[in-house]
Amino acid sequence: MQRKNSILNRNHKSAIALIMAMTVIVIIATIMALALALTSQTTKRTNDLYLYEQASLLAKSATEYALLSIAQDGACTHTNDLNFVQDTIYDINISLLYVYETTTNPCTVAQTYTEVTTPEQNGSILIDVAVSVTDTSVATEPIRYFRRTIQKL
Repeated sequence: MQRKNSILNRNHKSAIALIMAMTVIVIIATIMALALALTSQTTKRTNDLYLYEQASLLAKSATEYALLSIAQDGACTHTNDLNFVQDTIYDINISLLYVYETTTNPCTVAQTYTEVTTPEQNGSILIDVAVSVTDTSVATEPIRYFRRTIQKL
């Protein structure tokens, strides 16, 4: 009868098991590190996308606010004085330039964008709205939204 050396076989098997266990731990650690990095990037992108979408909605609201102010106070009463800060995060700047016919222009030269020659084009307004995030601790990158609108008065 031949005697088997069980000591060598046991050490050989445990060494392979140890190498396999270390390989599995390295693979799992790599996957977890990639998942953590992806999660942090996704959170930053979601936050920036939320701020950008809110800035675009604020730009639309600021355009409507400018039209309401013009309807209440009359044309050429506002130029660049419709700026305001929303929730100390957003800075909203509204610039108004008017388009009138040469003979009926009630605005000053600084308020006039251009003068037109036909009565059909008379009485329009060019509204530029710029919304920017002023709080740098909220966003990971600078966020600025610009909207230009031409409206008939």
